[in-house]
Amino acid sequence: MKVIVFGATGMIGQGVLRECLLASDVEAVLTVGRAPTRQRHAKLREIAHADLSDLTPIAGELSGYDACFFCLGVSSVGMNEADYKRITYDYTLAAARPLAADNPDLTFVFVSGAGTGRGNAMWSRVKKQAEDDVRALPFRAYMFRPGFVQPLHGITSRTRLYRVLYGVFRPLVPVFRRLLRKQFTTTEAMGLAMLNAARGRSTKRVLDSPDINELASAHAV
Repeated sequence: MKVIVFGATGMIGQGVLRECLLASDVEAVLTVGRAPTRQRHAKLREIAHADLSDLTPIAGELSGYDACFFCLGVSSVGMNEADYKRITYDYTLAAARPLAADNPDLTFVFVSGAGTGRGNAMWSRVKKQAEDDVRALPFRAYMFRPGFVQPLHGITSRTRLYRVLYGVFRPLVPVFRRLLRKQFTTTEAMGLAMLNAARGRSTKRVLDSPDINELASAHAV
């Protein structure tokens, strides 16, 4: 497979990129984001692109891929709806639409969130709109809705609040894992599950944390 990872510098994106580089059946990985990951690997090529709402200048670089893992996102805390929608919805569709037009056989995985579409919270409504419009495009689309994601393998969040919280609650992770089984996953499981979705091993198109964990262990490569 040849895969594209959007948002590879974020916590989930770092986990996905790690598993892509380790997978024996992934021959090439392209990362797209506002900043490079600065990693070095024989499989890896990076594009730093400032305006993720318009990928026209790099459109020619996005052809010939089998899967796109869209991990780019931001916390809604302290954000107004317009700014949150620009990142969560506009950036997602700016990538998904040309990829679908160029390759309808591509697999597109969108990292959404637990609780999407429930209630009237701003973030939930915006994510649900992004999910619906991605799923309407002519490719295989999967919505990943993780709850609590534990960073593994030295991965850290770019969000300071999350880094602080992970540090404070790290000793309690085993307890949380038992109490919040249905909301708990890891950066490693996210990456493995996305790869298995691209391999055609998921019977579901919308996956919560238990589905993600189950898919992560399906016929491991």
